[in-house]
Amino acid sequence: MFTGIVTDIGTIAKVTQRGDTRFDVLTAYDTDTIDLGASISHSGVCLTVIEKGKGADGDWFAVEASKETLDVTSAGKWKEGAKLNLERALKMGDELGGHIVSGHVDGLAEITAITPEGDSQRYTFKTTSALMPFIAPKGSVTLDGTSLTVNEVEGLTFGINLIPHTQEVTTWGLSKLGDIVNLEIDVLARYVARLKQAEEELGGTL
Repeated sequence: MFTGIVTDIGTIAKVTQRGDTRFDVLTAYDTDTIDLGASISHSGVCLTVIEKGKGADGDWFAVEASKETLDVTSAGKWKEGAKLNLERALKMGDELGGHIVSGHVDGLAEITAITPEGDSQRYTFKTTSALMPFIAPKGSVTLDGTSLTVNEVEGLTFGINLIPHTQEVTTWGLSKLGDIVNLEIDVLARYVARLKQAEEELGGTL
């Protein structure tokens, strides 16, 4: 479980194709504090640490992604040198600074507009009709592992405002028009929708 508060920007140092795809990631985290088997969010994708070490370029850890993960997330396009928003899993007593994030990507969204708004930037995203019912004004959404608040919703698009701090401490400062990002809807919205569906299926008896 995560909060959508990015704590490091990792760099993919090596991509190895085999049964699954292995990514070696350079990080500012002290890997002595990371257990093998630990979960880390990589731009919104929860992956398991399978190896770690320290090298000339600094601390690094390795994760693997299955074909399913590569097919349904942006991980299929990750290459050497790519930057990733990293967040380590929550521990008991940690501050819940964003919102509850599972690290299970629901779909993808495309950046269709970036507009300056004061010192901030207003981003417009387009996603699928299947996901839009779960995205509401003033609600939470996770984009590339970052907990953000939705400003407005129209058709298949929604808007987000990114303050300068967020752009500086995440990969959003590198983003551009046409980029495809990982989208996770608010887990509460998912369960509310499921309850409503179940009620309709059972004839309104819930």
